[in-house]
Amino acid sequence: CTGSAWGSGSWHEPSRLRPPPPAWKMPEQSNDYRVVVFGAGGVGKSSLVLRFVKGTFRDTYIPTIEDTYRQVISCDKSVCTLQITDTTGSHQFPAMQRLSISKGHAFILVFSVTSKQSLEELGPIYQLIVQIKGSVEDIPVMLVGNKCDETQREVDTREAQAVAQEWKCAFMETSAKMNYNVKELFQELLTLETRRNMSLNIDGKRSSKQKRTDRIKGKCILM
Repeated sequence: CTGSAWGSGSWHEPSRLRPPPPAWKMPEQSNDYRVVVFGAGGVGKSSLVLRFVKGTFRDTYIPTIEDTYRQVISCDKSVCTLQITDTTGSHQFPAMQRLSISKGHAFILVFSVTSKQSLEELGPIYQLIVQIKGSVEDIPVMLVGNKCDETQREVDTREAQAVAQEWKCAFMETSAKMNYNVKELFQELLTLETRRNMSLNIDGKRSSKQKRTDRIKGKCILM
């Protein structure tokens, strides 16, 4: 049956009474803190995001055009959302890439430690971020080597650390499959934020070091 809630035939619940969508499906808000995830196809961008947001792991590779997920956080005693944009690994959408960068507050650059090419492909992305933002000096950027549980590596840890040093960004190895360093990745990213003093509350618990930092900086906590 189509038409209004009060159409002929049967009655339907008015839309205003329906429950709100989950946080990760909510429309964009002006006070969202936007994190953009870049990387070549198949490096595990979506797996990292889904592991963090939903606690699940998807073993099959499904190419992404662009997906956005959200987590509700508290920032300076007010509520906002952590918006995570999982971008396409294809080079066919340059306009979409530029738009994501222009709107982003922080960036995660993901490669697979099993593919040196995936690390090399991040170079143009990093340069585009610098070009659009003007500088990344005050912008959190994380270089992430995913699939560190794999034994067939093409990228040595020291090699990736050297790239991160050249780009003046932080570096971390992760495994979405094994749930290794996934939440820690987002914790570190928000710790790098100096403009809004943000922090991530992992499973409702923080280390004593993080609690001291929170008291000093008045940080933003994940609800």
